[in-house]
Amino acid sequence: MSVPTLEDLGDLSGRRVLLRADFNVPLDGDRITDDFRVRAALPTIQYLLDAGATVTACTHLGRPKGEPNPAFDVAPVRALLSELAPEVTLLDNLRFDPGETANDPAFVQRLIEGQDCYVNDAFGASHRSHASIVGPPQFLPSAAGRLLAREVEVLSGLRESPRRPFVAVLGGSKVSDKLAVIEALLTKVDALIIGGGMCFTFLAAQGHSIGSSLFEPDMVDKCRSLLDSGASIHLPEDLTTLSPGGKLFEPEAGGEVRQSGVNLPDGWMGVDIGPGTAAAFGDVLADARTILWNGPMGVFEDPRFEAGTRAIADAIAKSSAFSVVGGGDSAAAAKQFGVDGEMSHVSTGGGTSLELLEKGDLAGLAALRGK
Repeated sequence: MSVPTLEDLGDLSGRRVLLRADFNVPLDGDRITDDFRVRAALPTIQYLLDAGATVTACTHLGRPKGEPNPAFDVAPVRALLSELAPEVTLLDNLRFDPGETANDPAFVQRLIEGQDCYVNDAFGASHRSHASIVGPPQFLPSAAGRLLAREVEVLSGLRESPRRPFVAVLGGSKVSDKLAVIEALLTKVDALIIGGGMCFTFLAAQGHSIGSSLFEPDMVDKCRSLLDSGASIHLPEDLTTLSPGGKLFEPEAGGEVRQSGVNLPDGWMGVDIGPGTAAAFGDVLADARTILWNGPMGVFEDPRFEAGTRAIADAIAKSSAFSVVGGGDSAAAAKQFGVDGEMSHVSTGGGTSLELLEKGDLAGLAALRGK
């Protein structure tokens, strides 16, 4: 999975560099609520500026569907970037043009016009065959930025030579969304911990009654076959549940929150792992030397149901293992609980990191290598 790096571009003095960054930051109106992705690009930007290059950055922001949309204007990012690296020019949202997602050759030509080199530092977008990702390397000397190169280094290490025991923690809503990566990980990890909404389909496959919990009936047979494979799969042994009539994010709506086993009455919903499970999962993590975490254990955004995800985040942070947080909700949870700085590596791309682990390559990486 090796890719050309910034040093491979040679002398950049006086050169014009197109930087594909991932500034797809969360916004509240025109306020950036988490600037992690912008700051993560600063080492690459600083290298290019120190080398004497003129830097033009480009990014997508949200899903504006191929036309200008004020809700997805990059003005807040441009304002932050003007404070952090005022020498850098930021183009308008790439997805304001339908040619970006269509990988239109004409759009590629407009993008690279006047540029001498191309740098991809947008790991979170590098699984997509979009114009700004796979187009420029066909025409310009190209390299991975510091962020992208580090992501590749870390994740290729997980695929090829993790320190053992290697434990993966997967959460999130649906088994179907992560089935391929579950199957891929089971060939590489020593233990797989499963929480979040996806655990209920596995519990159903074991014959448990799951009430009104999130559930994919068409995935039960697949989950049963995975459980019967002999792989070391750890599932919850107790749950935090919400009674009928209760609503997520609306404690004022009523409803009872109760600790329960893994057999739920009709109408009750599992919304987090229970304290016994958190302790059991913590014991597995304590023995690990490599940990991958992708996905929360419950609805951590609701304070009533954050305890399980917080416990896992704390256990990983306290571990002596090399820990990789797979971006997305896991990175948000680690930050919310104040332990993101204790992790060995926090990825900027949740789905992208899983795809790289599953497939061993990404469209953007192959483009940089000239494939």
